[in-house]
Amino acid sequence: MAQEITRTGTIHLVGAGPGDPDLLTLRAARLIKMARIIVHDGLVDPAILAMARPDARLVSVAKKRAHHTLPQEDICALLVREARAGHDVVRLKGGDPLVFGRGGEEAEAAHAAGVPVQIVPGISAANGAAAAAQIALTHRDASSIVSFVAGQCKGLSDQDWAGLAGKGRTLVIYMGVKTAPQIADKLMEDGLAPDMPVAVIENAARPQMRVLRGLLAGLPDLVTREDVQSPALIVIGEVTARGDVQVARTAHEAVT
Repeated sequence: MAQEITRTGTIHLVGAGPGDPDLLTLRAARLIKMARIIVHDGLVDPAILAMARPDARLVSVAKKRAHHTLPQEDICALLVREARAGHDVVRLKGGDPLVFGRGGEEAEAAHAAGVPVQIVPGISAANGAAAAAQIALTHRDASSIVSFVAGQCKGLSDQDWAGLAGKGRTLVIYMGVKTAPQIADKLMEDGLAPDMPVAVIENAARPQMRVLRGLLAGLPDLVTREDVQSPALIVIGEVTARGDVQVARTAHEAVT
């Protein structure tokens, strides 16, 4: 009897958007509903995971500061192993896979192993949060440049953020809640005015969303006083003072 040949599955790197299932792309929703195995981050909203078929295998590889369920290299190995076993795998990530989602590393691992990989973009956390808070990341009168940075990287104080924030610019900081004091100090040491407006958007596009506004010098106190928890984005720039404050106030009062 001829030996049975097992097909190689495909790894789908899928963006789950900021949290609201209504903000999934049609392709993402279709893949989630069809998948037999979903490897997901901790930031993927439970309502999105609930869309999976009843017999789907859900594998959490949630990452938190200083604690990872699996190291990144082990996640890559898991994806490749499942695909080589003939399974199509949905690797589900909050936001967009290629914006601080380490999707590039997983795609490279798939290519190195000779495993097919497809990337399904999602609404990034920055775009989703800004829309939910009604903050325009660019504005004709306030900002023509937007920069995205990670606030949790090693060697934060050594990174060069010169020119990323200031008049006519918007800076969006991912994973910056725990390092808010260092971020504020770093930006002010680089010359950014202490009274630069800031916004902290927690649980964007979800029922429990909060939008907290203040000034750069008071950012650490704001985060501590309001006990801001991940997922949250920090937006720094004049655009944060132009958004719909009533929307922000309502979102905040709903949970306080």
